Amino acid sequence: MNGAKRIIEKNFEQLVEVVSKKEAVLKEVELAAKNISSALENKNKIMFCGNGGSASDSNHWAAELVNKYQKDRPPLAGISLVSNSSNLTAIANDYSFEYVFSKQVEAIGKEGDVLVAISTSGESKNILNAISIAKNKGIFTILFTGDKKTTASENSDLVIAVPSSETPRIQELHLLIFHSICEILESELF
Repeated sequence: MNGAKRIIEKNFEQLVEVVSKKEAVLKEVELAAKNISSALENKNKIMFCGNGGSASDSNHWAAELVNKYQKDRPPLAGISLVSNSSNLTAIANDYSFEYVFSKQVEAIGKEGDVLVAISTSGESKNILNAISIAKNKGIFTILFTGDKKTTASENSDLVIAVPSSETPRIQELHLLIFHSICEILESELF
């Protein structure tokens, strides 16, 4: 069991180290909350996309908006672009997996909406294509990623780059950051 304890302690220590660098993202998190709040106040929607664990985050975060975070309140317009398996498989089968998010953004996105793209690597072609279509449609793009400069970070309107290159730590901080945004939204909008 000593090996297990060492792993647990190491992971906690790494997380504490990343959290201690919070100054690197505070301004961007505030800007993300402001842009998301503004879009929702103007009756626009927030779209989420990501692959793997980030796909799960997309579903989770959309649910936090539609249902609630902590406060009983009216629903907010959040939609996960990973939740419709028919869309995903039809687009991937008929075109390519590269277009599973961009075709949906093209279909339902409109100027004033916000696209939240979650990608620890920042290089997934389906994320890059979604960001490109969103920008062409006047949709504000927010990228949640890690500390590496990536193609997606260069093309997004706002980048929340967790100061880590470790995927698990990046994902853990993404969740903390989005929960903070949800708390801000519920505080300011209700």
